[in-house]
Amino acid sequence: MALTRATPEHGTVLASTARSGALNLVAAGFSGAAGLAVTMLIARGLGHTQAGVFFAATSAFLLAQMIAKLGTDTGLVYWLARLRALRRFDLLHRCLRSMLLPVLVASVAMAALLMLAAPRLATTGCFGADVAHAPQFARQLRLLALFLPLAALSDALLSATRGYRTMRPTALTEKVLRPSLQLAGLLVVLLAGSLTADVAAWAAPYAVSMLVAGWFLSTVDRRARSRPVDEQVADHRLPADLTRAVWRFTAPRALSSIAQVGLQRLDVLLVAALLGFRAAAVYTVATRFIVVGQLANQAIGAAVQPRLAELLARGDTAAVRSLYQTSTGWVVALTWPLYLLVAVFAPAYLQAFGAGYRQGSAAVVVALLCAAMLVAAACGMVDMVLTMGGRTTWNLANVALAFGVNLAVDLVAIPRLGILGAALGWALALLAKNLVPLGQIAAVLRLHPFGPGTIRAALLAAGCVGVPAIAARLLFGAGPAGLAVALAVAVPAYAAGCLACRHQLRLSPTALLGRLSRAH
Repeated sequence: MALTRATPEHGTVLASTARSGALNLVAAGFSGAAGLAVTMLIARGLGHTQAGVFFAATSAFLLAQMIAKLGTDTGLVYWLARLRALRRFDLLHRCLRSMLLPVLVASVAMAALLMLAAPRLATTGCFGADVAHAPQFARQLRLLALFLPLAALSDALLSATRGYRTMRPTALTEKVLRPSLQLAGLLVVLLAGSLTADVAAWAAPYAVSMLVAGWFLSTVDRRARSRPVDEQVADHRLPADLTRAVWRFTAPRALSSIAQVGLQRLDVLLVAALLGFRAAAVYTVATRFIVVGQLANQAIGAAVQPRLAELLARGDTAAVRSLYQTSTGWVVALTWPLYLLVAVFAPAYLQAFGAGYRQGSAAVVVALLCAAMLVAAACGMVDMVLTMGGRTTWNLANVALAFGVNLAVDLVAIPRLGILGAALGWALALLAKNLVPLGQIAAVLRLHPFGPGTIRAALLAAGCVGVPAIAARLLFGAGPAGLAVALAVAVPAYAAGCLACRHQLRLSPTALLGRLSRAH
């Protein structure tokens, strides 16, 4: 890849990316709050064992959903963005058809398989610690299987809209509409005292989001296909067999996506299988904060991903470096304060989910995973840079390595250490998943995430949030009182620090607080 010098266009790219990322961040903030509320409703409303059944069943559903998407969540963004960058708008519809139809077939097949296998999965003996709840687990799996094609298509359609470089459909549909419907549905079900319709209330909103996503995609696709074609650019930049090239890129990503979700969801299933549903509920609550932090990463990543694909397609390494380092600074600025606060005040965090969740090693689990997430956030979207650079097989090998580390450590450590063993496996897998590709992009693409913005954001978070949090815990304890004092000091200090360093962090009002409704 040829090195290029930064141009004024790079500032435009960053500003446009920031606007898109800002819209996604607002929506991700709502989604994170709604996700925590859903977890609290389930944890408090169903009891430990029933909640564990719910968390295990939905984890299996999300794993099956990722398998059914066949890696198109990345493939659609990459190829649609590439076709747009090369002005081959006439090929957009062919690309969509070649990827969405296989998702439909695969999701229906996965739904049938899950429905048929549910009774056997629940009675294999793995869940023997809670054999009385095995039939309920099987019923929930079968019910969730009905919604699997809708969920897979919904996510694939939203991925396609991001390939057209519009973030609004994902922000409004995936991060606002669907979480709102899930929260409202679960609230109604739990207030009615039903213990059988909880998963239906959680899964039914996928039907609505699929319809809305389809409408958004048809709108942006119609606009794009009306534009003129530049045949001269397209002739030497695109492969002769587009469909084969699309799946040559996407197939490795499908496997890596499965392993990626396995890193996030397999732990819950293994804990349920080896320790019982009650332990699965405690482990899910103890690790829920990671999902909230990842939402910020995903919100920025959704804005960055199509631009990375376009810039790498043009060989603009300088712009890629600037975008990667700046976006990593944003990720660190947004997530490090959360991880530091949760690590220091783990007992207060666990107490919010109800009595019984502060037991045993849950607080140690929280602190261990916070430390791993601090490292992961500092690496930025390293796997995305590798993938958008066309190294999908490398990404597959990296995620497979991390998945193998996670599985091996879990199988050895969970029976001996309980949920702490599961956390240890996840933490080591997170380090492998981020540090290995970090070395690869440094060696091959000459890229790294440690720009001035990243370093400044890390120092601000540590000084303005970490130090006051530790001091408040030592003086006032690890409960709500200590947390309140820490927030009273850390929030204004961190806000002032970010304001003072807004130029180094690229957090100017023009960049981030521009007209969010025009994020595209």
